[in-house]
Amino acid sequence: MTRKIDINCDMGESYGAWKMGADAEVMPHISSANIAAGFHAGDPATIRKTVRLAVDHGVAVGAHPSLPDLMGFGRRALKISPQELYDLVVYQAGAVEGFARAAGAKLHHVKCHGALYNMAANDEPLSDAMARAVKDLGGGVILYGLAGSTMMACAKKHGVPAVGEGFADRGYMDDGTLAPRGQPGAMIEEEAKSVAQALAMVEQGAVTSLSGRRVAVEVGTLCLHGDQPGAVAFARALRREFAARGIGVSAP
Repeated sequence: MTRKIDINCDMGESYGAWKMGADAEVMPHISSANIAAGFHAGDPATIRKTVRLAVDHGVAVGAHPSLPDLMGFGRRALKISPQELYDLVVYQAGAVEGFARAAGAKLHHVKCHGALYNMAANDEPLSDAMARAVKDLGGGVILYGLAGSTMMACAKKHGVPAVGEGFADRGYMDDGTLAPRGQPGAMIEEEAKSVAQALAMVEQGAVTSLSGRRVAVEVGTLCLHGDQPGAVAFARALRREFAARGIGVSAP
């Protein structure tokens, strides 16, 4: 039974005058932040401010690289080669790492965003390129990848530290992948249901798919989406339940 878990959140997804998420309100309740690097959201000032916010709260700083898709918020699949994926990850992670160093911190992890994450989950060449990119960043940077996916196997092959990720607010398919956005049940908006799913993953090592199948998952980090309307309430509820059950929250 897991008695410690990381809570990560996608952050810094504002862009220019456009604001996304409640970063300042959510940050005190998480242990690691995935900071957008400009290709699906984020800009230099937003990266700087979000890194500073994370450092001030003792939250681990991670990079959240994406496909080059500002218009589609990185959620549209684009055909790319493994080399292109490698370049995208190193380039974007380098931007976040630079601001982390300027703030007196270091890059802790990389978690790919949206379509890039989902594309690599079952594609070995893309997952392999992702693992190589994280390895080449050096400094023991951790790869956050979908629990049980090809990402995790490729990270192991390359000797890259990796943590399996589960999602408290997303529906699952029978094969352990995330339900496509837009499909009924893909997003969990009920606080109690989200908390129950998180607890099942942490305490039982399993999640119930949309069809009702019990799927085994080994998670070391749980994602909470910062752009969810109830993100702040979800974060508080998760921390409350974890504390009540003696489950600690900290970055890996």
